[in-house]
Amino acid sequence: MPKSGSKEVSTVASKDLLGKVTHYYDRLGVAVIKLDKPLKTGNKLKFVHGQDEFYQSVESMQLEHEQIESGKKGQEVAVKVDKNVKSGTLVYLE
Repeated sequence: MPKSGSKEVSTVASKDLLGKVTHYYDRLGVAVIKLDKPLKTGNKLKFVHGQDEFYQSVESMQLEHEQIESGKKGQEVAVKVDKNVKSGTLVYLE
């Protein structure tokens, strides 16, 4: 008989995993995200690190200091964020 409280919580949103924060520039309020899926400006994101989470739309994005409208899988893009994030924060598409 399976125990209640199994580890199903993290598998629910894993299909929508966009990528992971690899660096955060606190003075600029910019998170560098390594993309596992394409990302476009206007997409709504969910940032999760432990118990901390918040939602935000992508208003601007840069790749190598150039403004871009979309990022591709495998790229590391810089996104302006409203809250502090830590390296390792998971980013989901909402």
